Amino acid sequence: MRTDDDSWDITESVGATALGVAAIRAYESSRDDALFHDPYAAKLVSAVGNDGWNTLMAGALSGRDIDDPDLRGWSMGSVLIARTVYIDEYFAVAARAGIQQIVILAAGLDARAYRLEWPSGTRIFELDQPKVLAFKARALADDQPAADRREVAIDLRHDWPKALLDKGFEPDQPTAWLAEGLLRYLPGHAQDALLEHVLELSAPGSRLALNLGTGHRELSDEHRERRSQVMAKAGIHIDLENLFYPWEDRQDPRDWFAMHQWLVTEGDPVTLLEDRGRTVPETAKAGMSAHILMTATKPRGDDTL
Repeated sequence: MRTDDDSWDITESVGATALGVAAIRAYESSRDDALFHDPYAAKLVSAVGNDGWNTLMAGALSGRDIDDPDLRGWSMGSVLIARTVYIDEYFAVAARAGIQQIVILAAGLDARAYRLEWPSGTRIFELDQPKVLAFKARALADDQPAADRREVAIDLRHDWPKALLDKGFEPDQPTAWLAEGLLRYLPGHAQDALLEHVLELSAPGSRLALNLGTGHRELSDEHRERRSQVMAKAGIHIDLENLFYPWEDRQDPRDWFAMHQWLVTEGDPVTLLEDRGRTVPETAKAGMSAHILMTATKPRGDDTL
């Protein structure tokens, strides 16, 4: 059960979800028809030395080994792949727009500082729990990032804006922010506070990409139990839903940013994958369509709403 002051390393609680994301990225990267390549994901997962995560990385929950027909099209893996593609493309667009300041909130095992191409002069600030960043630094000690990567070791429920500024963040420069897989792990009031800080620190032309599962994807106790059994069979023991805070306790970020006069665009995970030739199981589409992929952009002086 979550508390307001809980903390974690990479193998427990919210930290362990980063391992799941990395394992799925590693599996996708190994496919002949991969939609992206993350050569660091497998290295990060292997560094933990846990058979369960290694099994997931090998594709254990990709569908072929799941006996339960209602879970065979489990949408989570497809959503993770879709959001990775969406965010990779988001950063490419930001780079073409001349943005050289990147902030990744709750960076986890995100390896974009290493695996994407960045224009000369790009600075990437990664914020997360100290133990999570320390693990990644050890696992990738022999690798060089493709940009000026700066760690900001702090809990996002604390005074992270000051910590970010202390690391050299320049609020008068446009920023490409990322809140991937973050908001449902914050209570509603903490989500509001985080987005308010982003607002305060963003120069015109800044943008934020995020993903969020809406309330329409809440699972029944019976479905959660069956899913936990499938995961346990693969050697993974984590209760995802008990790590989330309720959807009902928060404002939809699409409405929140529109209210603050930012330009909001959305991406549909199903359409994104199908447009790239990836077949999406019918049983996964409902869950995926209840998942938000969005970008909010702060207008420049010559932009119109």
